[in-house]
Amino acid sequence: MFVKKKYAWVSILLGWLFSACGYQFSGGGSLPFGVTSVSIEMFQNRTAETGVEMIITNDLIYEFSRHEQVVIAGSDEADTILTGVIRSISERTISHKGEYTSNERRVKVNVDLELTNRSGEVIWSRKSISEDEVYKVSSQKQSTERRKREAIKTLSKRLAETIFNELTANF
Repeated sequence: MFVKKKYAWVSILLGWLFSACGYQFSGGGSLPFGVTSVSIEMFQNRTAETGVEMIITNDLIYEFSRHEQVVIAGSDEADTILTGVIRSISERTISHKGEYTSNERRVKVNVDLELTNRSGEVIWSRKSISEDEVYKVSSQKQSTERRKREAIKTLSKRLAETIFNELTANF
């Protein structure tokens, strides 16, 4: 009987301590300056990687639509317009099979963002937000390209989360 009471008090004490620690998840806030709706424009692609602008824009729209505090609207109805530029996509070999053969590569995407109000004034911007992902290299070029594309899709989802969290962080 005494042991049960002891565990109950320990549980209550731990629950009280952890509830009062002030920890919260980033991105739980709202858009800056009381913005309630946003239009997300198709990103500009300044790289040689075709179609990446569609992947990143669609993932960003999906990420914003998952959260109730933000309304996705057309550019005519929205309070603000979010635009982005894909500045670079780079690849680096991170492991080798032999002296001249890659085993794994890392693909990295770097974007710049601006949030403007209806009058065109920039109210938020970030330069060089990036994410990266590793993929395996195959002896078949088509297989390697497919894996690279999958890596870009994976990092695009993380990039969308990062952008949303940066935009809605309450510090």
